[in-house]
Amino acid sequence: MNTLAVTREIAHDHPAFDGHFPGRPLLPGVLLLAEVMEAACGAPEPARRFAAGAALAAAKFLAPVPPGARLEIALDWDDATLRFEAMHAGT
Repeated sequence: MNTLAVTREIAHDHPAFDGHFPGRPLLPGVLLLAEVMEAACGAPEPARRFAAGAALAAAKFLAPVPPGARLEIALDWDDATLRFEAMHAGT
């Protein structure tokens, strides 16, 4: 199994926070997945899976991601799969 750890900072003023949600902003799940995809595309071997038409089999969102979050993204892959976990503040 190959691994890669990537840190991504979510800006306090990201435009997605304006309407998602008023009074308690959080990063939409699709943008969280986009952060993971960008992290994976930053390394040749994980990026190859996207070029080959990889599909997302499952995703589970366990905690909200607030403005200013520091995401710790862990990527693990082998010949058949690419798995990821994104954490913020230990969650």
